[in-house]
Amino acid sequence: MIDAVLRGLRSDDAEDVLAAFQSNDDMSRQGRVTNLDEAQDYVRRLISQDSVHVPYAIDDGGRLVGLVCVSVDREDLTGWFWYWIHADYRGSGLVKRGATAVANWALNDGGLERLELGHRVNNPASGAVARAAGFIKEGTERQKFLVDGNRIDVDTYGRLRTDPVPQGPVLPMESCLH
Repeated sequence: MIDAVLRGLRSDDAEDVLAAFQSNDDMSRQGRVTNLDEAQDYVRRLISQDSVHVPYAIDDGGRLVGLVCVSVDREDLTGWFWYWIHADYRGSGLVKRGATAVANWALNDGGLERLELGHRVNNPASGAVARAAGFIKEGTERQKFLVDGNRIDVDTYGRLRTDPVPQGPVLPMESCLH
């Protein structure tokens, strides 16, 4: 049984970030991380003092295996919500439990009124995570992304502070420094 928690992303997570990006080719859609220097830059951008991101690591036994993040727009009290997980942990339910916990936090203690996310329609697992975390599908952006020479539609979701809080297990959260 996996005994995971959510905690703030740390600079010493770079090696685990690199391992996650190397775990599956589709991780390249999450950013460019092909070596340790790029992983360190990726982490540094997310945790810098002036960052708009609030990144939570999915930690399994002291090792980062995934990330749930809110990119915050303080002026509009909204956040762009995103997540990824190492390929070895896909299907474990960790992202669903982590995303639900972070979304609940963002819309309560985080002071946001609305969260938004989008996923490629050819990634139904990401949609399942969104729905489990209480997001409601709001539409489809046709041919939004160009992936390997093909135009890909993106399903868009939103969750409001006033939407019902999803029931089910969530990952425990440690305090994040943001």
